[in-house]
Amino acid sequence: MKHKLRSISGQGKHVFNQNLHIIHLGKLGKVEEAIRVFSNMIHKNLVTYNSMISVFSKNGRISDARQLFDQMTQRNLVSWNTMIAGYLHNNMVEQANQLFDIMPRRDNFSWALMITCYTRKGKLEKARELFDLVPDKLDTACWNAMIAGYAKKGQFDDAEKVFEQMPVKDLVSYNSMLAGYTQNGKMHLALQFFERMEKRNVVSWNLLVAGFINSSDLSSAWELFEKIPNPNSVSWVTMLCGFARHGKIIEARRLFDRMPSKNVVSWNAMIAAYTQDLQIGEAVKLFMEMPDKDCVSWTTIINGYIRVGKLDEAREVYNQMPCKDIAAETALMSGLVQNGRIDEASQMFSQIAFRDAICWNSMIAGYSQSGRMDEALNLFRQMPIKNAVSWNTMISGYAQAGQMDRAAKIFQAMRERNVVSWNSLITGFLQNNLYFDALKSLVLMGQEGKKPDQSTFACGLSACANLAALQVGKQLHEYILKSGYITDLFVSNALIAMYAKCGRVQSAEQVFRDIECVDLISWNSLIFGYALNGYANEAFKVFEHMLSEGMVPDEVTFIGMLSACSHAGLANQGLDLFKCMIEDFDIQPLAEHYSCLVDLLGRMGRLEEAFNIVKGMKVKANAGLWGSLLGACRVHKNLELGRFAAERLLELEPHNASNYISLSNMHAEAGRWKEVERLRVLMREKRAEKIPGYSWIEVQNQIQSFLSDDPAKLRHENIQIVLNILSLHMRDKCNTSEMKSIFNIL
Repeated sequence: MKHKLRSISGQGKHVFNQNLHIIHLGKLGKVEEAIRVFSNMIHKNLVTYNSMISVFSKNGRISDARQLFDQMTQRNLVSWNTMIAGYLHNNMVEQANQLFDIMPRRDNFSWALMITCYTRKGKLEKARELFDLVPDKLDTACWNAMIAGYAKKGQFDDAEKVFEQMPVKDLVSYNSMLAGYTQNGKMHLALQFFERMEKRNVVSWNLLVAGFINSSDLSSAWELFEKIPNPNSVSWVTMLCGFARHGKIIEARRLFDRMPSKNVVSWNAMIAAYTQDLQIGEAVKLFMEMPDKDCVSWTTIINGYIRVGKLDEAREVYNQMPCKDIAAETALMSGLVQNGRIDEASQMFSQIAFRDAICWNSMIAGYSQSGRMDEALNLFRQMPIKNAVSWNTMISGYAQAGQMDRAAKIFQAMRERNVVSWNSLITGFLQNNLYFDALKSLVLMGQEGKKPDQSTFACGLSACANLAALQVGKQLHEYILKSGYITDLFVSNALIAMYAKCGRVQSAEQVFRDIECVDLISWNSLIFGYALNGYANEAFKVFEHMLSEGMVPDEVTFIGMLSACSHAGLANQGLDLFKCMIEDFDIQPLAEHYSCLVDLLGRMGRLEEAFNIVKGMKVKANAGLWGSLLGACRVHKNLELGRFAAERLLELEPHNASNYISLSNMHAEAGRWKEVERLRVLMREKRAEKIPGYSWIEVQNQIQSFLSDDPAKLRHENIQIVLNILSLHMRDKCNTSEMKSIFNIL
């Protein structure tokens, strides 16, 4: 009997050790090895199953976790909580809630888990409803979860109310409140709360230090750090990362060398600091000195090499890595994608056994950015669990490929859309010149209850600018003022461009003056505004003011200035600016600069001079340049040069019917009807598409669009009225028989 008991005890110890081994492998991301240990175990207990569920969940394999959970013949409370925690870890609230509802019994941890689920998703009302149903009101975990939820969302009044109502407060309660203040940048309130805290620990100090670092107040962070009674490794690493994030690498290294004991996290933090500062040599040197390396160490070096463009070195480090994990594999694969080596990335992706969402999204993004949307879609469909990033990547990919109908279908198929989803769609419409659709989407976004951000507003203003929809732009301006985004430089620059393109230069000037700290884009937007509206002198004044402020112009600045000269017919000034750009600012001309110059000389009738500039170009001419020359040739009736320009233009745009029509009209004006006929035949052979005429008008704050040959816009009753009025006016000019013959023709 005693021998049997010893045997059972030994067996239990073996199972215990195997369970620990499974958990350890899970922490290292070695899921396959954990599965192997689990499968080979002869004796499994509830802890074994719960450990394996946890391993699956924490490594993104939630479907495997649920499958194992469903296979269990017996479950305890820990099994249910572990599965719910798995859903929480993978941000799957609905599934967690479904499981919570069918639990046979719940403990305090179950309630706290579910409340945390809702607070993390921002569903505070739902979390509060659940909190009010908690049977054990003395349990601090649920109270703390509710405090953390309110505080994280910046609802400090609600958080403080719950905090004050707590029957028993622990350190977690105090730190949850403190974390809410620090994470929202309310450092004055955080410091006040910290000073009156009845209980403090090193976590409290670390939260305050991290808060000041996030608020870019390094001096206060350092002052507090030096006051910490017993700083732990987190304290040291927090301060080290703070220095690194703000580019103070020397201070970070000095702190690293002062550390009383260095763990692997400390080494990794210092190596990461060097890689962020692109000091890959120093990072590698430190990496070689490390007594113990983990997966993060190796992955950081791989990322460092990728950041400085040394992809072969990154691959070499990857090959030396003793235990490759998903992070390292994804890092190298992303590096291949960034360097345009898509096929190599695809090959590597296919070799990765178990992929997480980041891995899938990186490959989908790679295909999308390369315009290989069929492959991106195929991968997207295969992806087991799609997140918002996956959907948004597909929307952006189709938008960049000019397939907005498909982008819209992907958008419509999304269950939950975030601000990025809407911005991806609106930006796509904007990129494809579908300005009405961009503005419609902005309105629909508001109707769905999503608040626009700076990117949304900038896109909306850009759509208004391209439509010259001044009233809509003004309404957006008012909305921006109310939302608080008026201080955003990105939005302010978009406002300048909008007012300028709508002909309201004074309003553009006012926005420019209201900007606290202008950048180069602000100056360029104002210069373009003056250029577009024919105010060349004002453009020159702004240009001179810009130089006096120490702002260095770029290629875009000179495109604006040359455009101003072109609109005002200032040929000599334009030529001087062009020379100044090359000699004084060492800016090599782009095709756009030459296009402005050709347009400028062409308007002045200096066609031969314009053509000589084109012949002497060091860059490849674009359609805009040949189009400018062709337009000038038509105005000044230079048929031979116009024909040469048209031929070059047709090579670049063989299916654009307007190019054939321009040259055909020139031949018609010269009476060369055979050439006219030849061009029309050629146009049919090339299947050139004539783009329908498109116009719009703003009536009572609404934009009305008109497309030629659009049957939807025909108004038969209006046509009849017009014909009746015309017939009345024509009676005085022709007899009845003539009228009949006219209507017969019609």
